[in-house]
Amino acid sequence: MSTYLEERLQWYDDNYRAGNALISDAQFDQLEKNLLRVDPNCDYFTNKKALPLPSLPKDQIQEFIEGLLPDTRLIIEPKIDGCAIALQYRDGILEKAISRKGGDVTNKIKSIPDVPSTVKVQGLFQVRGELFNPSEYARPSYSQRQAGGYLRAAESKSDHLSFCSFQIINGRLNQHDSLKYLKKLGFTIPEYKSLNFTSQVEIYRKQWSDKKLFNDYPTDGIVVKINSRKLQLIREKSYGCYAYWQMAVKY
Repeated sequence: MSTYLEERLQWYDDNYRAGNALISDAQFDQLEKNLLRVDPNCDYFTNKKALPLPSLPKDQIQEFIEGLLPDTRLIIEPKIDGCAIALQYRDGILEKAISRKGGDVTNKIKSIPDVPSTVKVQGLFQVRGELFNPSEYARPSYSQRQAGGYLRAAESKSDHLSFCSFQIINGRLNQHDSLKYLKKLGFTIPEYKSLNFTSQVEIYRKQWSDKKLFNDYPTDGIVVKINSRKLQLIREKSYGCYAYWQMAVKY
């Protein structure tokens, strides 16, 4: 059962990345939850070739907030629609770039202007971000097709694409400080908002919905993140229903 479900998820996801969505986001999310329940250690979730690029949980924002203290500091970022990429630097040199499926796209990513070839960091340094089309005319689905097409094609130009970095995968800094550090190193980071109270999330969600926030990006939602790295790690290690420290809101 789990093998069949995993194959279906891969098939649906491949079609979605190619701009041919066969089921709704809600249906896809439910299939992911079903697979996670019956086989959490399958290759779909634990691809050994990939750096950690899990899909974000979606739409359960109220339950996510209810699991936090009211004064938990949060960060709101745009949910940029493109292709998720993880970068790995070793002693300051870009060593590899991996797609969510575990594909090695290093040579492709090296051509993107927003990706530094070197950084002033020793040891292992891993960054998560999104490859996307920054054009003001690019709709989310178009941005994703453009990014996916560039990664798949043997020969294609990268001058219409950008890379936005928003997480240090193996970092110890809070989210706000991580973004500042990434910018200092030469990465392009997203516009973001800092919240001191969880009750402010709805304000920013409505601003995005009314097209008054994050209009410089092809977005299909916003991402709510816990700022504290300590709380992030606690949730990463949790096996409860709401183990994640970031949540995508798409309505």
